[in-house]
Amino acid sequence: MIKPGKTLSAAVMLAALLVALSGCEKKEGPIEQAGKQVDQAAEKVGQEVEKAGDKIQDAAQGDKK
Repeated sequence: MIKPGKTLSAAVMLAALLVALSGCEKKEGPIEQAGKQVDQAAEKVGQEVEKAGDKIQDAAQGDKK
C-alpha cells in the first residue's frame, strides 16, 4: 500500500519541478535574441544571394539567344 507521506512528498516534488520548468519558458535571454537576429540576417543574405544568382542566370541565358 502507498504511504500518505510518500504520496504527499512526490506531489510536492512534482509541483516544484513544474514551477521550475515553467520559469524556463518566460522571456528570451540576450543570447536567444542574438541568435534570432543572426538567423534573420543569414536568411536575408541567402535571399539576396539567390536573387543575384537568378540575375546571373538570366544574363547568361540572354547571351545564348
